[in-house]
Amino acid sequence: MKSRSRLAALFAATALVALAPAAARSADAALEARFDGMIDPAEMGGWLKTMAAEPNHVGAPHNKANAEMTLAQFKSWGWDARIETFMVLYPTPKEVALELVGGAGAPFRATLSEAPVPGDETSTRIRDELPAYVAFQGDGDVTAPLVYVNYGMPADYDALERLGVSVKGKIAIARYGGGWRGLKPKLAQEHGAVGAIIYSDPRDDGYATDDVYPKGAARPPQGFQRGSVADMTLFPGDPSTPGYGSTKDARRVAREDSPSILKIPTLPIGYGDAQVLLASLDGPVAPASFRGSLPITYHVGGSGSGNGGKVHIKVVSDWSLKPAYNVIATLKGKEKPDEWVIRGNHRDGWVFGASDPLSGHVAMMGEAKAMGALVKAGWKPRRTIVYTSWDAEEPMLLGSTEWAETHAAELKKKGVVYINSDSNGRGFLGVGGSHALQHFVNQVAADVKDPQTGVSVRDRLRAGLAVQGVEQAGNPRAAALGKIAADPARDLPIEALGSGSDYSAFLQNLGLATLNLGFGGEGESGGVYHSAYDTYEHHSRFVDPGHAYAGALAKVTGRMVMRLADAEAPVQRYGDFADTVAGYVDEVKKLADAKRDEAAARTRLLAAGAYRLADDPTISRGDPAALPPSPRLDFAPLDGALARLKASAAAFDTALTARGASLGPAQKKKLDAALLGQEQRLLRDKGLPFRPWYMNMIYAPGRFTGYGAKTLPGVREAIEERRFDDAAAYIALTAEALNDYSAGLDAATAVVNGG
Repeated sequence: MKSRSRLAALFAATALVALAPAAARSADAALEARFDGMIDPAEMGGWLKTMAAEPNHVGAPHNKANAEMTLAQFKSWGWDARIETFMVLYPTPKEVALELVGGAGAPFRATLSEAPVPGDETSTRIRDELPAYVAFQGDGDVTAPLVYVNYGMPADYDALERLGVSVKGKIAIARYGGGWRGLKPKLAQEHGAVGAIIYSDPRDDGYATDDVYPKGAARPPQGFQRGSVADMTLFPGDPSTPGYGSTKDARRVAREDSPSILKIPTLPIGYGDAQVLLASLDGPVAPASFRGSLPITYHVGGSGSGNGGKVHIKVVSDWSLKPAYNVIATLKGKEKPDEWVIRGNHRDGWVFGASDPLSGHVAMMGEAKAMGALVKAGWKPRRTIVYTSWDAEEPMLLGSTEWAETHAAELKKKGVVYINSDSNGRGFLGVGGSHALQHFVNQVAADVKDPQTGVSVRDRLRAGLAVQGVEQAGNPRAAALGKIAADPARDLPIEALGSGSDYSAFLQNLGLATLNLGFGGEGESGGVYHSAYDTYEHHSRFVDPGHAYAGALAKVTGRMVMRLADAEAPVQRYGDFADTVAGYVDEVKKLADAKRDEAAARTRLLAAGAYRLADDPTISRGDPAALPPSPRLDFAPLDGALARLKASAAAFDTALTARGASLGPAQKKKLDAALLGQEQRLLRDKGLPFRPWYMNMIYAPGRFTGYGAKTLPGVREAIEERRFDDAAAYIALTAEALNDYSAGLDAATAVVNGG
């Protein structure tokens, strides 16, 4: 996943440091300086070259070799390490075929493989490389007319309906972008398509954005994006073990009965092959929003003439269980061994995986080596530190989810925080996660230098946002962030998390405080994302030359881990969470008003025949469907819960600032116990509509965004989808969660105040 929040800023010293005596502050600074001195970007580059030398998909020989290498390294650095193996359902292609059998350009057979490129020696190592495929599509062998559906999102099907074009009984071809990959075949299937194709248009990551690889970083014509299309909006992890771990003897749901596995055959292709397929289409010229950068006139097909493109697609997969090797390494805490600070990055890739994920994984290895050396030199963390090298993330967060589900009870009892990274590149720090940790993130960012400019990553991020706020003044989000960045006394916000990397189970199912971070925005890996060109050579030239930002990531994340492991007092500032939730409540209220106005406006326009008069009479058309009336929702329960949350958060933050430095050992122990499960109070057992695995009432991936976050998801999505009974129910349920959260803060405040 690439989540690139462009900044996190800060102005004061950390809450921990502010509460500690001067001698302790000096010791912490000295410890972190020693840590920094052991971070070696060149060494990380060497690890990256070794680990990305062969294909790393689940079940590949080199994937196991990397697990064994990681295990050996952790042990050599003094960690108590082991491999924990899960048997996961992971389909790999046995036979794939895609042919144009009718229309202009037929016959034509797509290549479905990626040829080596000059100057990239890694790309020649194709022995274990798998061809074009997406995991958890439905096997099949079908021949049908082709229809172009743009990004394949709900609005695109609305546009096609107005043109009189249907995908029922046809094969849909969609371009990447506009929404998560798995939604494209899912929505095609729901609209009656019998197959799906996903291609990368050069407008999005090819020659329209940069010179193509190897001259530049962009996707070459034969490059295609593999990926999972399992319906992660229902639940991530192994589709055959929903909600529980894929241990060796686990009971299994039959493939045909799993709701997260699609039913139609689906393949990804490059834009070189896609151009031939799209050029074969007849029917209406595509609307402006459908047009990419291929040198053709984009048509949507579906004319019914029989002269347009007709395609044969075949996918046969090996649906066997395959081992996922999670490496779990531990440094036991000297005072609080049963409180865990957990750090993770996955290790598997779709092919070589240099940028995604190994660029983040080698940073994590650098942190682990340095911490091991500090332990050997006498440092002992107060809390236990657990480092996790995940396998099988790419197929849909299998390794981390199965581990989290297997150890759920223990994690809920002991987990303090989960800190995740994934891909990493050159540029700006991006952080998302639990907003009570926002101030802490800002503080850490003040203490790490940006490798390119020499200022702190905080100050570079602040400058970047300030410039964007001026240069993109017409963008409301950029303008708002620019105003925040212009005030040095204000922290910069972190992002909400949706899904797409290994934090999902910890945040959204178990309710642990969570952070996800990485650098990016300047180094460019999007053109080789999930392709055979995501190699050491590409990463070293175009994404992070010299691996300097691997070092920066290690320094930022290492500080987070060590400070949280050693913290004498809570680092959270709950007023930040309350302020963030207040913004979300305001958004859903405005959304409800907008939906009500939209329904009324469409009713008026339909009654006046306005759509018929406004449309081009020479183009096939139809009126949009009427929208159901939107009732006024009662937000009083949510307003009341928000008012209580603000008061409770302010009371705790004020009390901790005033008395935190003077807390006695018994109070500290009691306060730790009071706050350990605080984030779990945001969970409701009922979960979200249609997907009860997601139980966090504040953060979730969107049903129609996938990776993208939906905040207050039970309320927000119900309003968006005009499920107004659900909206009312989840106003109450979300208010209940916030009141529970406030009660936890009230109990913690009583401890600080001597209770």
